[in-house]
Amino acid sequence: MEPWLFYALLSAVSAAFVSIFGKVGLQGIDSNVATAVRAVIMAVFLIGVVFVQGNFSHLADVLQDKKGLLFVALSGIAGATSWLFYFLALKYGPVSKVAPIDKLSVVFAVILAIILFGEKVSLVHACAIAMIAAGGLILAIW
Repeated sequence: MEPWLFYALLSAVSAAFVSIFGKVGLQGIDSNVATAVRAVIMAVFLIGVVFVQGNFSHLADVLQDKKGLLFVALSGIAGATSWLFYFLALKYGPVSKVAPIDKLSVVFAVILAIILFGEKVSLVHACAIAMIAAGGLILAIW
């Protein structure tokens, strides 16, 4: 198995637990506060991972690369807004409907990659992306 596929599958499984744990944890609490607490826990956990891996010395590399830092920061802001809206959606809607709509991010990401990076998508991939979009909408609407 290709490393990227292995890690992508682990990401998908982890993301599934975000939905399940988040839905249970949001009962009776403010979703934005819960998202902030989640972000702090994530930050502490990830700093620990970087420390254990011995990669803390690479922090200077990230801080010196102004363009890289800008886009990492923008990615962080986009991720934070995604979490805010996702937790709000989970608070008021069922996981079985919220999660498929959230996964439409795959469709949006491919469209943006085509527009911004000039990535090429075969007819088979375009059909698959269309099926992801249709499947997400069908799961959420019916």
